[in-house]
Order: sequence, then C-alpha cells, then structure tokens
Amino acid sequence: MEAFMAWLKSVNDVVWGPGMLVLLVGTGLYLTVGLKFFTFRNFFRGLKNLWAGRSNQSEQGEISPFNALMTALAADIGTGNIVGVSTAIYIGGPGALFWMWVTALVGMATKFSEVLLSVHFREKTPAGNWVGGAMYFIKNGLGPKWMWLGSCFALFGIVACIGTGAMVQGNSIGEAIQANLSIPTWFTAIAVFLLAGAVLIGGVKRIGAVAGKVVPAMAVIYVLISLIVIILHIDQLPRVLAWVVAEAFTPTAAEGGFAGATVMMAIRMGMARGVFSNEAGLGTAPMAHAAATSASPLVQASIGMLDTFIDTIIVCTMTGFAILVTGQWTSGLTGAAMTSAAFETSLPGIGGIAVTICLTFFAFTTALGWCVYGERCAIYFFGDKAQIPFRIVYCIAIPVGVLTQLDVVWLLADTCNALMAIPNLIAILLLSPVLFKLVKEDESKDSIFKH
Repeated sequence: MEAFMAWLKSVNDVVWGPGMLVLLVGTGLYLTVGLKFFTFRNFFRGLKNLWAGRSNQSEQGEISPFNALMTALAADIGTGNIVGVSTAIYIGGPGALFWMWVTALVGMATKFSEVLLSVHFREKTPAGNWVGGAMYFIKNGLGPKWMWLGSCFALFGIVACIGTGAMVQGNSIGEAIQANLSIPTWFTAIAVFLLAGAVLIGGVKRIGAVAGKVVPAMAVIYVLISLIVIILHIDQLPRVLAWVVAEAFTPTAAEGGFAGATVMMAIRMGMARGVFSNEAGLGTAPMAHAAATSASPLVQASIGMLDTFIDTIIVCTMTGFAILVTGQWTSGLTGAAMTSAAFETSLPGIGGIAVTICLTFFAFTTALGWCVYGERCAIYFFGDKAQIPFRIVYCIAIPVGVLTQLDVVWLLADTCNALMAIPNLIAILLLSPVLFKLVKEDESKDSIFKH
C-alpha cells in the first residue's frame, strides 16, 4: 500500500504540476481573447439572465437556469473556499490570493465555453434526462473517432465523484462536527446518509430545488459573517490589499508562524487552490448546466460564467481577507483551524461554530452537486438504467467517508480530478473555432446581447 501511495503521489504531483496550471490558465487566456472579452463585456447581462432564469424558459431541459447554476455552485462552494484558501495563504503567503483572482477572471471564459458547448451538444435520453458535458460535446462535436477521449473523461469523472464528491465531503463533515461540536461520527454518518438519501433519490430536479434554496442562503450568511470580521479590523484592510498585490510579485518574508514563500510558490498555490475551488476547466459544472431550461446556449453560458466569479472573487476573497486582517496567517495554524481562529478571535464563542456550520453545509451541498456529475458520467456508459444504482452507491459512499480515513481515496480522487481536465481542455481547444462562431452568430441574433 505504501508503494502504491508513493506512486500515486508522484502521479498527482505531475498532473497537478506547473504544466497543468499553465494549460488551465493559458486556455482561459486564449478563450478570453478569442471571445473578445465576452465575459467582461456581458457580466451584468449575465446577472440579468440569472435573475430572469428563476423560472423555466423553454421545454428543453429539466431544471431552471437559476437552479442549474445553484447546483453547480453547490459542488463548487465547499471545503476549498474555507480550507483551500487558508492552505494557499499558509504556503504561498498573501500574494496567493491575488493569483486566485487571476485564475478566476480568466477561468470565467473557460467556464463560459464549457457550458455553451455542453448545452449546444447535449442529448435527451429515452427516460427524459437532458445530459451533457465534455463526453457529449466530444462525441457530438468532434465525432466518433474522439469518443475514447470522452470515455476517459467519464471514467475519471465517476472515480472523482465517488471520492471527492461523496467520501471526502462526508469525511470533512464528520471531522468538523466531532472536533467542534463533540458529536460522534457514527451519529453524523447516519444523519448525513438519511439527509443525502432523501435529496439524491429525487435526482437532478430535487437536487436543483434544494440547491436553489440552500446555496444562496449559506453563501450570503458566510459572506455576511466574513464582512463582520473584516469590518471589526477595517483599519487593517488597506494594508492587507497592499500585501496581496505587492507580495504576488515579490517574495514573502517569514513572520511569526509563517515560514516565508517565493513568488513561484505564491503563483502555484494561488492558481492550484483557485482551480480546485471554482473548477473552471475541470469539466464538472457543464454537466449541471446541460439540464437547464434556458432560452439558448448563449444565455445559459452567460449565467454559467458567474459560477467562477461568485465562488472565487466573492466567497474565497472573504475567507482570505478574514484570515489576513486578523493576522491568523502568521499563527502557525493551517486549514480549517486557521479560518476558525480568524473568526473566533473576532467573534468569541460563535465564530468557530459559525465556520463549522458553514463548512458542514458547504460540504453537504458539494456532495449533492457532485452526485449529478457522477450520475451523468454513469449514464454516458450504461444509459438511464445506471441512474438509480449509482445514486444508491453514492448515498452509501457518503457515510463510509464519514467513518473512515481517506488518504488513498483523497489522493486517487484528486488525481482523477486533474485527469478530467485534460480531455475537457483538449476538446474545448479543438472546438474553439466552432465556439467562436456560435457566440458570434448567437450574439448578433439575441437581443439581450446586442449593443
């Protein structure tokens, strides 16, 4: 087992290494320019489309455009927004937050492109499921000779979903509740199994309905609590902003429990944790957006690009600022403990509990969102008959994650996460001429996007 772990770690280091980060960010830059900065020009139109998308807009699809975004956000906003940000700052210094922003801004174009291609090339199964994602725009966009690439994506997706979506999130919930609320893990495992089963058995429609209510509420609550912490230390905010920008380009000196960091470490940690959080380029979110009843692929893509902005520019930034203004980044703590300490020192008695509750809900909704992804990958291989068996297996995997140590599972799922990005990005780049043409044609026809 030790030999397998060592081999898996070496593979993980390669697939999540500088080459992958260059590919992800480089693809985002290429698409941003190729789309003539569509994501920036039409940001507020995307917000208008999101507001209008609270109700169904066509007979094609299963869930409203708004609920499709909330399902994707449910999967995105999770432990990465609390644990990932603190880890990035702990290793890369304050400058890591700047590179998270850069990754998100160019990642908006990647997310936009994924969603548009997914909706444009989606299919309706005999059972009425609207399915899409990288495997479908590879099959229907690139043709049969590329189907092996789509199969690789779907295979990696199933492993990543069971691991990252079910077991790892369950483990995060169990650890957080036991450490901070002293509730035994066996009780948490039973509770999570029953709650998850009640939602997941209803499929994408019920997941979308739950996500549409829980995700906005929890995100707003977390942002408001973070703002309270920041306001209590408002005198530190100008200094923090200067740190973040300056130390993105200069080495960060050792201070307190912080060992110091190079510029390359700030860039690598910021980009890696940014992508881990918002998933732009991994090919996950488009599978949720493919089920949307949107008026057109362009409209849904303009909604989908907001996913990356909300996740990283808003939620991750709140975590980062709360850690930096309170000075906890030099405390020597890391992970959830660092974030909890930042909140607890500002709001004694409730700050740490608030982080625990938010982390629990974020992890739970992440598990719900990833079930949609895994189910779609399973349907790609086995058809509609795979739907119910996959949900059952997925529901069982969550409490198993609560009760067990997951070193191997976490490493395997994290590796498959990166491996999903490779076929997804290859397909987007190969289909980019089609993508640019579709956007140009739809933008000229759609009155919403006319200038």
